[in-house]
Amino acid sequence: MTVKVLIVDDSSFFRKRLSEIIDADPRLHVVGTASNGQEAIEQLQNLRPDVVTMDLEMPVMDGISAVRKIKALRQTPVLMLSTWTTEGAKSTLDALEAGATDFLPKRFEDLSSDHSEAQKKLCQRIYHLASGFHASLEKPLQPAAATVSTRSRDSKQLEVPGLVAIGTSTGGPVALQKVLTQLPASFPSPIVMVQHMPASFTPSFAERLDNQCRIHVKQAEHGEALNPGTAYLAPGGQQMLVRGRPGRLYLHVEDGDPSQTYKPCVDLTFSSIARVCPADTLAIILTGMGSDGRDGCQAIKQLGGTIWAQDQASSTIYGMPMAVAKAGIADKILDVTDIGRQLAELH
Repeated sequence: MTVKVLIVDDSSFFRKRLSEIIDADPRLHVVGTASNGQEAIEQLQNLRPDVVTMDLEMPVMDGISAVRKIKALRQTPVLMLSTWTTEGAKSTLDALEAGATDFLPKRFEDLSSDHSEAQKKLCQRIYHLASGFHASLEKPLQPAAATVSTRSRDSKQLEVPGLVAIGTSTGGPVALQKVLTQLPASFPSPIVMVQHMPASFTPSFAERLDNQCRIHVKQAEHGEALNPGTAYLAPGGQQMLVRGRPGRLYLHVEDGDPSQTYKPCVDLTFSSIARVCPADTLAIILTGMGSDGRDGCQAIKQLGGTIWAQDQASSTIYGMPMAVAKAGIADKILDVTDIGRQLAELH
């Protein structure tokens, strides 16, 4: 599969540079470029790209407006290229809410200090975004989902959990919003959340969720106790572990091993939960690329915990929840809106 890419940016220098990087990868091919959102819309129907890379600030039509138009016209994944600043984070979150699929830094040095490694990561993301997105649009994997759903009806009735743990990646900001906005202010459990996201983005994301939700949402801090009705978002660039004992849980935030692929990492957080309160935990895996969270869910499940996974139809990228479903450890496989609704019913 050769992934066709449309590059949208108002800088001719950046369009040329990005084209050279992408075309150097044999899996990718630049089919066109546009200097603003309006040009991108005009080219979308003719070129039919597999992925669109999109700048945020452009004349004529900005990136967020273009994303909304693209989403209305055609199911095409859009990769936002943004500045790694607080203002850039807020604009990128607006773009994700408008329908963008994922984001990367516009300064490739923010991906890696090694230029060739940064370029490799960019191309990998574009390729996996195209393959993962289109796989999510294919016919749902009914046999695996049906097996798990049937078993879940016969499993134990879920009581109010002592802890809810949520892991997600690509598509996660919108999925988390859909889940958390359904919860009442008096939700009886603390919630810990791991979203693959850089350090400059998580404070803005936590603040945004807090403004949208009835429960309290905040970025996690080292040493703080977990309280009911509060959701704690793992800080970007760090690892968040749960410590203590049932009823007296607290957070341990650390830098972690530099070699770890994800910072924060769902598996690390969930594995720490398995050591202190597995049977009292409801672990939920939402949309995302890869399989982060599967091993952590396995550890929680083996020690009596409950596992839910987002279904294929409502996932932006059916990677992480698929890994859990295929492992046969999900007690329920649910549409993202049903996850929020059923959580609220635990109240």
